[in-house]
Order: sequence, then structure tokens, then C-alpha cells
Amino acid sequence: MSNYSDDKTTVVLLKQKVKGFVDEREWGKFHNPKNLSTSIAIEASELMELFQWVSENELETLSKDKDHIAKVEAELADVIIYCLSLANTTNIDISKAVINKIERNTIKYPADEFRGIYKKS
Repeated sequence: MSNYSDDKTTVVLLKQKVKGFVDEREWGKFHNPKNLSTSIAIEASELMELFQWVSENELETLSKDKDHIAKVEAELADVIIYCLSLANTTNIDISKAVINKIERNTIKYPADEFRGIYKKS
């Protein structure tokens, strides 16, 4: 469908594409933080629904199912689009926010203490 890929596309370009899409439809008036965060949660739920009731044994098979992966891709894109819209609406620099959060998590969850475990004891 397009020639875009992660290794060639910037976050700025994605934010611009989303903004252009929203602006063309005059949807900006609906894009406040409450509505966008609600939309993120709804789309995330639709993504989770694709894995609802899937056993651990079925995950490997599903990961090779092209139709299933296409549905995952579409729902993940919806989540990301709403995240980009929220960043646009709130003037959040996504790269800065992600790097800052990883740096805080590096302190909060030192690798030596949390390697191979997912919760604090």
C-alpha cells in the first residue's frame, strides 16, 4: 500500500500525516485529551480482543496466520494513530517522552534486580 517503513519514517512525519488526516475532516474539534485517551483505550481493547481466549499453545500458530496478523496490524495502527493525535493535541514530543520514560524505568527497574522477572518482590 505504501513505501513507508520503520527504518525510513520519522515520528514527525507520522504526526504530520495524522494531523493532515484529522484537519482534512475538521475533526480537531473532537480531539481533546479526554476523547483521544478514551479512543486509545477502546482501540487497545479491540487489539486485546484478537487474543482473547487464545491459549499459549495457539499463539505460535496465530503469529503465522496472515489474516490474524493483518487484523493485529490494523488495530495496532488505530492505537498508534490515536496516540499520535493525543501527542499532537497536547504538544508532546513523543521521542523525548519515550526516552525520558525509559531512563526513569532504568532507575526504577535495575536490570540486575529485574532480569527475568516482571514484578517487585
